[in-house]
Amino acid sequence: MPSLYTETEINASKKQVWQALYHKERWLKWNSFLFDANSSLTFTEGQEIFLSLRRVPGEEKTEYQALVTLVQPGFCLSWVSSIIGFRTECIFELQEIGVGRTKYIHREIFSGWLTRLFFPFIRSDEHRGMERMARELKRYVEGR
Repeated sequence: MPSLYTETEINASKKQVWQALYHKERWLKWNSFLFDANSSLTFTEGQEIFLSLRRVPGEEKTEYQALVTLVQPGFCLSWVSSIIGFRTECIFELQEIGVGRTKYIHREIFSGWLTRLFFPFIRSDEHRGMERMARELKRYVEGR
């Protein structure tokens, strides 16, 4: 299965990073890749959420619906979104790497018969968007 991966070290506690990541209604303050399309829907396992995605700054946003599959406060958040033939699993992990230091990991795993068609067209822009989100999260949390 094709996948994308990015990580960054953040000079902040896991709790601080988690607070920024978990509160999606605040993402517009720091996140130009993913944003909340309905802030009344929280990250709760089994909850459907509505998000917007902008792979490249200035492009039209893509709105999508996802199902939250895992919420482990301070450690992991994941959701799955799918259309017929194309499924994306989005996973965020936080690892403590020292006192007041956190490794932020963002993975996306793609599956389904349409993956061969879609993935080559979105791969590089999606990966750059994920890296941009990691940099923006780092700047936001470290600047607080």
